[in-house]
Amino acid sequence: MKNIVILISGGGSNMAAIVQASQREDWAGRFGARVSLVIANKPAAPGLATARAAGIATAVVEHKAFAAAADPRAAFDAELAAVIDREAPALVLLAGFMRILTPGFVERYAGRLINIHPSLLPAFAGLQTHQRALDAGCQFVGATVHRVTPELDHGPILGQVVVPVLPGDTAEGLAQRVLSQEHRLYPRVVAGLLAEMA
Repeated sequence: MKNIVILISGGGSNMAAIVQASQREDWAGRFGARVSLVIANKPAAPGLATARAAGIATAVVEHKAFAAAADPRAAFDAELAAVIDREAPALVLLAGFMRILTPGFVERYAGRLINIHPSLLPAFAGLQTHQRALDAGCQFVGATVHRVTPELDHGPILGQVVVPVLPGDTAEGLAQRVLSQEHRLYPRVVAGLLAEMA
């Protein structure tokens, strides 16, 4: 059975969409794959309860616990990798995981580390994507699933979805419309990756 590990920081709505798709579409039967673990870097992340309610094991690796380390980011990433590696995952999915990972961590999972970003990359990498798109006068925005590389939000694109900007759109309203499309895009791309591995 191929294990999938999902990393979250908050509500985990994309994680929930992937878990639901995996169960609804019987990824275990189709691809020999399952979501085996959800990890959060915040103990109070609401997505942990969502995962547990779906029968998925959870873990917490709190980044703040490594603040006193000589290199806090590297120490956190090392502990995170140790927890992930217990699952020997075929894929590690970032789903609203709000940490910039070290190059060593990214290289450890090269080809298996996947992220979703709320813009049509390469446009608007980083944060405040929706407001930046509105400020630039964009007529379309969207979301991108991509492989993670050491350069933030610049890995090879695996899939995208386009969302039109409507008159009077706010960053918050646009974010919600894009998010609803992310919930369709991310599971579809992951299923495609699993099909290639089968």
